[in-house]
Amino acid sequence: MRTFAIFAGIALLGAMIFTIVSFSSSPATAPDNGPAAGRPGRETLQERLKRLPGDHRGWAELGLQYVDQARVTGDPAFYTKAEGALATAAKLNDRDDTVLTGQAALAAGRHEFREAVRLAERAIDANPYGAPAYGVLADARTQLGDLKGAQRAVDKMLDLRPGVAAFARASYAAELRGDLDGARTYLEYAHADAWSPADLAYSRYYLGELALHAGDLQTATGWYAKALQAYPAYTPALAGQARAAALDGRLTEALDLYETVVQRLPLPQYLIEQGETRIKAGRRPDWTLLDAQRKLFQAAGVRDDLTWAEFLADHGDPKQAVEHARAEYARNPNLVAADALAWALYKAGKPAEALRYAEKATATGWRNPLITYHRARIEQALGRSARVDPGFDPTLSALARFS
Repeated sequence: MRTFAIFAGIALLGAMIFTIVSFSSSPATAPDNGPAAGRPGRETLQERLKRLPGDHRGWAELGLQYVDQARVTGDPAFYTKAEGALATAAKLNDRDDTVLTGQAALAAGRHEFREAVRLAERAIDANPYGAPAYGVLADARTQLGDLKGAQRAVDKMLDLRPGVAAFARASYAAELRGDLDGARTYLEYAHADAWSPADLAYSRYYLGELALHAGDLQTATGWYAKALQAYPAYTPALAGQARAAALDGRLTEALDLYETVVQRLPLPQYLIEQGETRIKAGRRPDWTLLDAQRKLFQAAGVRDDLTWAEFLADHGDPKQAVEHARAEYARNPNLVAADALAWALYKAGKPAEALRYAEKATATGWRNPLITYHRARIEQALGRSARVDPGFDPTLSALARFS
């Protein structure tokens, strides 16, 4: 669930999102170790800003790097740093498209998607040829359930700057329409265009995710391995290997991999996947660190009802899950939020109400195994004939949800 998990964990990651942040589709270089670091005669961004404190675009770029670091490291404190850098940039020039794009990316990272749309559109008004703003706009509109608007933004981005970031978004848009061949083709374009280790790892990882969604664990594992060959520090690919191992029944191997994953990057999505794999292996899950991460994200201004709606529906109080899911869907009526609300209602004993949202979640033809399973279970509870995929393991639902 690329853009969704981006923000959710990510997520996107979400897949936290994991969002494909404005200027990049792949892990960013740390702000203190920028592209010029270590090169004689070249100054870092921080050094440049000390020398030229009135460089509003430099401050905006620093803010964007901090937003990306929040995504890459899972440390929400980077959002506070981004806010400070972008506030400085805005004081210097609040109409510049780079500044506005940075503010939009920060709003999206904090799940303020309507604000992200507003800011991205202001950036586009200031500079209609700025591809990064269209990327943030596409991500935010996807989160708000406006898939047509997101597609228009993706198309514009493809026209202005075809490359890894644009192709990745086009792939996800195709996947949400149920066009897996198109999704794979766009990711292959991204892979062909990639040259940096991070971009190669990113495109290979998502080619693995498409294979995983199709049930081809062998191909998925191969892509994850190739991603790690390109960029050994790319934690999502290691998580992909853990996911594939768990789904293949290699639970001890999966748990060993998850231990490394959560030590590197203790995002909620990975902690939940690890916990479910422990349950599958007959061990007790420990949600202590998950609760701590939740508090950290809340303190950083990140509102994420989606993750907790999904988690509580499967591992907690369904009534609380419904409350979180209703709040999320009210703000961001996208496909994943619709599914989360449907499943929470079903687990709370309200299948008739749940069906309406399950139908919304599957309305575009998106062939997501978890969402398909949820709808089938809801229809069965209503006495309807519905086929549940015998190959889907509901005890490992987070592995399908966040991938």
